[in-house]
Order: sequence, then C-alpha cells, then structure tokens
Amino acid sequence: MTIPTPSLSSLKDALGKLADNLRPPDWLVGEAQHRLVLFLNHVLMQEPEAQARLAPQKGRVLRAQWRGWSLQLAATPAGLLELAPDAATPDLLVAMSDESPLAALRSMARSQRPAVRIEGDAQFAAAVNWLVDHVRWDAEEDLARVIGDAPAHALASFARAAREALHKFVTGVKARVPGAGGGDSSGRSS
Repeated sequence: MTIPTPSLSSLKDALGKLADNLRPPDWLVGEAQHRLVLFLNHVLMQEPEAQARLAPQKGRVLRAQWRGWSLQLAATPAGLLELAPDAATPDLLVAMSDESPLAALRSMARSQRPAVRIEGDAQFAAAVNWLVDHVRWDAEEDLARVIGDAPAHALASFARAAREALHKFVTGVKARVPGAGGGDSSGRSS
C-alpha cells in the first residue's frame, strides 16, 4: 500500500488556510503590537537622523496591512512611533501584496523586500522609505551591553554562519525541486 505524499503546492495551500483560520486573542495581538512599538522606538532612538526625519511627520498615521492583520502607527513629535487607534484615518497605507506567508518569508530570507502596495501621502512615504532603507537594528551591540563584547561578537558570528548555511540549504533544495524555480518542469536543469 502506498501512502500518498502531499505535494509542495498542497502543503502551501494548507498552511495558507491554517494561517487564515488561526486568530490569536485580541489581548495577545495588543500586547504584541505594544512590544513591537517599544522595539521600533529602541532602534529609532539609536539613530538621531531617523528621529529627525520622522519628527516633522508628527501625527501622521501609517497603516501596515497584510491579509487580515493590520497595525496603525503614528509619528510622535519626538520622532518616535506610537500605536494609533484603529479608527484613525491613515495618511499612508502599506499593504503587503504576497498573500502566501511562505512567499513573504522567502522574500525576507533572501533579504528582499516583499511586494507591497503603497497609497497616500508622498512626503510621509518618502520618510518611511528612508527609514526602511537606512535604519538597522544592531543586535550585536545590544547583546554586548548584556554579555560583553567578545561573547556578543562570537554569538553574532555564529548566527551569521547559521543564516548563511540555511540560505545555501534552501537554495539547494529549491534548485532540486521541479517547478520551484531551479529548473524546468521535467526536472532537468537549464
């Protein structure tokens, strides 16, 4: 008796349906959003230029949206972010176009921006785009404050090596799977 093996596309569809149907409780979403704002402000506070570019946008609301999920952030006079009420009218909408969670994760794993649709205030969009292009979290620096420079550098080096190994593995698997972008549908490489 042969046990049917699920195809990659059926697995992708099943994960998409699971993501559509799983909804965390509202209190958990709220807590996660508050933690995200704290993290974003932590990163922004390490970049005075970022705060200077965001401060003139005070009161403007950014709505980030993906599928049924959304987050509304408002710029503060200090050049930081705060949660905006759900009822606030967004000045800028940034909606991820990729419906598939796997496609979005794949883009991010390749250090590529996921496909997005942007609507709204051009000046605010330019400021947000600058932040996305220039502001980075220095995890190694934050870790060094807790455990010291040498151990933080060693852990960061290990993390970079693990990320590179994972990237090579995923690229290799993708090249061997027919129809996954690594060859033609017959399984031959091009």
